[in-house]
Amino acid sequence: MSAEAEEVAHDTVEAAVRAQLAKAFGGVRGIIEAAVPTIAFTVSWIATEELKLSLIVSVSLSVVLLLARVLQRSTPQFVINSLIGIAIGAFFASRTGNAKDYFLPGILWNGAYSVGMLLSIVTRWPVVGFLIGSVTNDPVGWHKDPGVVRLCTRLTWLLMVPCVVRVAVQGPVYLFGGGDQAVAALGFAKIVMGWPLQVAALAAMLWLLGRGRTPIKPPVAPA
Repeated sequence: MSAEAEEVAHDTVEAAVRAQLAKAFGGVRGIIEAAVPTIAFTVSWIATEELKLSLIVSVSLSVVLLLARVLQRSTPQFVINSLIGIAIGAFFASRTGNAKDYFLPGILWNGAYSVGMLLSIVTRWPVVGFLIGSVTNDPVGWHKDPGVVRLCTRLTWLLMVPCVVRVAVQGPVYLFGGGDQAVAALGFAKIVMGWPLQVAALAAMLWLLGRGRTPIKPPVAPA
């Protein structure tokens, strides 16, 4: 769809952001695809305490989910994202021989996201604003409207909350937990605080978006 068509379809900032947020989530299937490999790794490790076997099971399931997407000719974006994260976790764990390290990349990733979004808020360039820029075909034009900046700042706070919660809960378990209990706790936390927490944040964002109607101001064409 062209930028002009997008502008017609979304005449308010709220409608544009809602549409972009919908594209960013994989629905129920995306939730399942993200959770299944982690569940498999956690259950396999608890049952066998064989790190190599648990990693093979987790990665293999991710590959099967990816092949299913390809064969059905549906978008593989979400399962690819999950597979990359799982592969990195598997690399960390296989290098150290510690099953806990399977979860370390996710903790670091959420920490980096939290810092990045906080910096965008502090500098008054909230990351959600660039969703609007992608619709209006003007990446930074939205920043000229203080009302839009305020809205995007609130939305970025909501987007950041799940990342902060994951680090706050999983970080101490990783640092101070030991043995099977730590692996089980990290696996459970990753599942519960993955897509379910993200969906809760999305619901809060949609509620906030449903309260306003901020007109989109398309970029002015040069004379």
